[in-house]
Amino acid sequence: MKIVIPNSLNEITLGQYQEFYKLTESKDAKLVERRMIEIFCKVPMQYVNQMKAIDVKEIIQILTQMLENKPSLVNLFKMNGVEYGFIPDLDDMTFGEYVDLDTFIGDTENLHRAMNVLYRPIKIKKNGRYQIVDYDSEKYKDMLGMPMDAVISSILFFYHLGIDLSQIMMDCSKNKNEKHLMQYLISEENGVGISHSFTSLKTILEDLRISLN
Repeated sequence: MKIVIPNSLNEITLGQYQEFYKLTESKDAKLVERRMIEIFCKVPMQYVNQMKAIDVKEIIQILTQMLENKPSLVNLFKMNGVEYGFIPDLDDMTFGEYVDLDTFIGDTENLHRAMNVLYRPIKIKKNGRYQIVDYDSEKYKDMLGMPMDAVISSILFFYHLGIDLSQIMMDCSKNKNEKHLMQYLISEENGVGISHSFTSLKTILEDLRISLN
């Protein structure tokens, strides 16, 4: 069997990430590892179970390295033949956009709703500048297919700036903010061996050293 193993965050989707996120509280480390391969490499579990243990270990290492990437802000990406752009001017954000972004940016299961605010199809592009289409709150399911590097990079973009997108980011201490960010990125305490796969995300938080007060 030929297996395509992603080694960059732009090779996995937000939908895949959300599916895997649901497993992070499992106490069965081996199941989580097998499901990791099933989800990210798109290999049915029955075939994963038939793979050599050494091959499984190697694939897990590759996926681990992928999850350790620290992407800079992704301004543009293509999905299903359509080019999407990061919202050009945050100051022009409408109240409805702000409410939806504030509501869903901290909820992993609904993170695609927040991304629907931040990234939209480009309607005009000229001389390196672009305009995106008006916000449509009903288009959020489209974002399940967006690349994960854009998702994480946009979250870290706001974290770097210390923008008050949620009550937690407005009122809590830095340490508490870091804990909350980890909760919706991966799960700070998943209790299984696969937790090493997310070490870099914790490192990112330790390196930021930015006060959100």
